[in-house]
Amino acid sequence: MYYELKAEDTVRLPPGMLVMKLNDAITKILREKYERRIFRELGIIVAIENVEAGEQGTVIPGDGGIYYKVKFDAYSFLPHINEVFLGQVREIVEFGAFASIGPLDGLIHISQIGNEKFFYDKKTKGLGTKRGKGLKKGDKVLVKVSTVSLKGTTSDTKIGLTMRTEGLGVESWKSEKKAAPAKKATKAKKEADKK
Repeated sequence: MYYELKAEDTVRLPPGMLVMKLNDAITKILREKYERRIFRELGIIVAIENVEAGEQGTVIPGDGGIYYKVKFDAYSFLPHINEVFLGQVREIVEFGAFASIGPLDGLIHISQIGNEKFFYDKKTKGLGTKRGKGLKKGDKVLVKVSTVSLKGTTSDTKIGLTMRTEGLGVESWKSEKKAAPAKKATKAKKEADKK
């Protein structure tokens, strides 16, 4: 889920940035400091906006920089267990698929794709079942978060996803389920008409 946070900080404006507009320089410093960083309680910071610097800066003897107290809005993304997302399959591997949820990617292990057994197909570089149900790169998927392990960087962060719950998965799978009962009803009607 995305969150909007109100934050305050003290920022050191180095001498080389004094030629820039104050808010532009401080915004640049805050973005370099916070954006794409992960905090256990806040999630990943995706944007810094609405920076307001204090009127007066503080100069410390022997330091060429000026320190400003600033207020700003930070936007973060923090996934929670059992939260449902519409994502897109980014990569298919032998043991499952990676899908994007917000600014992060999560793993859908091959055992968590569906109730049927899925196999990796080297020719198509996709995952499929014996009945023809498949998953390929670029598919839009409805996934549920099953595990979250936030670390300091996006590459160290691990998110487990599942599509085994009813209603989750690829959109075309839902239309296949709706079509199957319709076929049974048509077949039953034909048999009744014969009698």
